[in-house]
Amino acid sequence: MNHVAISLLRMCGGYCKLVHLARTTPTILCEDSLKFFDEEVRLCLSSCVAIDVPDPQWQQAQLSPKRGGLGLRSLSLHSCAAFISSLASLEMGNPDNIHLQQAILRFNARVSPQDSITMESVLNSPPQQKSLSQMLDSFAFHSLLSSASPVNKARMLSVSSPHASSWITAIPSTRLKMHLESAEFQMAIRWWLGLKTSDASPCPFCPDLVLDPLGHHATSCRHGGDVVIRHNHLRDIVADFCRQAHLSVRVEAGYGLSSDHSNTRPADVLVQGWDRGSPAALDITVTSPLTPATLRDASSTAGAAAYAAECRKHTANDAKCQELGWACIPLAVETFGNWGMEAQGVFPRLASALGMHQGTSKSWALHTIYSRLNMSLVRSVARSILGRSYVV
Repeated sequence: MNHVAISLLRMCGGYCKLVHLARTTPTILCEDSLKFFDEEVRLCLSSCVAIDVPDPQWQQAQLSPKRGGLGLRSLSLHSCAAFISSLASLEMGNPDNIHLQQAILRFNARVSPQDSITMESVLNSPPQQKSLSQMLDSFAFHSLLSSASPVNKARMLSVSSPHASSWITAIPSTRLKMHLESAEFQMAIRWWLGLKTSDASPCPFCPDLVLDPLGHHATSCRHGGDVVIRHNHLRDIVADFCRQAHLSVRVEAGYGLSSDHSNTRPADVLVQGWDRGSPAALDITVTSPLTPATLRDASSTAGAAAYAAECRKHTANDAKCQELGWACIPLAVETFGNWGMEAQGVFPRLASALGMHQGTSKSWALHTIYSRLNMSLVRSVARSILGRSYVV
């Protein structure tokens, strides 16, 4: 199962297997071996997604999940950070150590000028390997971003947003429905990295529209039922978490309740006693940052598409919710898993209640909420693309 294979590669078989070597051996003495190991990891990823991974996508895959990558960290890139941190922490460094000097020069060539370090700063205040690696990741991410097209900039900003990659860091589990089938995982990774997901064939549900290579139309197409199924799965997960937190909920509330008896349902999940005793209407909506109407903002500001979706929901539902005495709270999420600010305010509060009743920490409960939601979201995206076209 490809999902399990990549998880094992990331957590057990990749960078972590040789980090001791990187911390104890000058990079110049093992550089060829480290590059060879990186290429083997790249071949493994290509095998799992059934397509050769080009350089830009491979560079993204090597980023940490928080930066929108797969966590397949490059040994040849990060070895200098490991070596510098190791020598400095053991107080084995000295200004005349040629290997330490080379490692610092190598590091400074791969980070922004404001993140560069000196021999003096290393010896006086030994840096942690984690902080050095974060600087390397930051420079690599912004280098990719600066050379990307507007569409890929919007994608990169969305996948690198908080919690978007929670489906990648979650441990695969069939029993908990926290897994992707092989075909789903292959397509999800292609879509996540900006690889080609379809040819230029017409959409089987919209013959007048041609499928785009990044899968935007497939994930947004309102024909075929995928959008409704995706929405309902997310709604049911939110409602389930509320029930586990011992909150009283109703699903799809609001039909015909206002003075004009409108048939709108502003509450996908109505939570009783949420806002100072008043009910909260949680309204889930999924939007794409690649939509032409929001692409310009989404390619420069992370979360712009989710914010625009929140505004649309408030415009549509505020009046009815106010009449009913409900708090209108849109739970907007971009197709790549970037949740809007209002959702990011709801989920920590829900996690507190969930953790209290389940005897777990708030942070673990919050991770569980995002992981389940985003795994369901990515699964539905992969199925939407697979149902329209598949590139072998």
